[in-house]
Amino acid sequence: MFDGRVPGGFMNREHFYSIMNGEGTLDYELYLNTKALLSCQTKFDELCNADELQFQVVHQVEELWMKLIAYTLLDIDDYLQQENTNRVLTLFRRVHFIQKMMIQQIAPLETMSPKEYQAIRTRLGNGSGQESPGFRVLLKMFQPIWNSFKSSYLEKHQLTVEKIYDSEYSHSDAYVVAEALAEFDALFQKFRYEHMQLIHRTIGFGAKSLKGRAVEILEEGMRQKFFPELWEIRGQMTDKWGVQYGVKRDPLGPHH
Repeated sequence: MFDGRVPGGFMNREHFYSIMNGEGTLDYELYLNTKALLSCQTKFDELCNADELQFQVVHQVEELWMKLIAYTLLDIDDYLQQENTNRVLTLFRRVHFIQKMMIQQIAPLETMSPKEYQAIRTRLGNGSGQESPGFRVLLKMFQPIWNSFKSSYLEKHQLTVEKIYDSEYSHSDAYVVAEALAEFDALFQKFRYEHMQLIHRTIGFGAKSLKGRAVEILEEGMRQKFFPELWEIRGQMTDKWGVQYGVKRDPLGPHH
């Protein structure tokens, strides 16, 4: 059987290029629309360098994951309004898994050299990750999610963030849902951080050609929290407790 190698035993690149997209006729291929999916990348003979396919695939996969996150958040919002905590937590667990995979999937891009990325960058025009449809839609979804949580889990039961975390803490449904929201927020910030580190590694932040704006947007995003009340309560609780046990405490061991 022909295995894609020339008689001398070397890989036949053109042969494997010709079969990578499949025929698109098998049930699996038809269901997943692989013929179209695997044609979404630049043709092999038109790639600017060997790293461009990786760059496109990673970003296209990230877009698909963000599409799934957004789709799932819509369901979460419905279940928040129903106070169906078990479904909310299960779906947030899915979202958290996806977020962790998105963070990990940035790593292959670190194998690009800065010089190789510059060639890819010229193909992007003025484009940047800030134009990602998935990223932009997620930035619009956190406030409605918070509104549903606050209305159904807090206001409806005369609760506040302070009560569920401190004065009336009981590890209640409201508390565990709040922690799922906090995890979503934290993982989103980690994704932003890893993206920023990748930019440091590939193009640097001091380049005059960046004109500062892209950097400013990224750094501003790093300071933004989706659910600030969930983060502020931690500091407030610590300050309150500090009044009781003292800001400066005696050391556990002997004085030196």
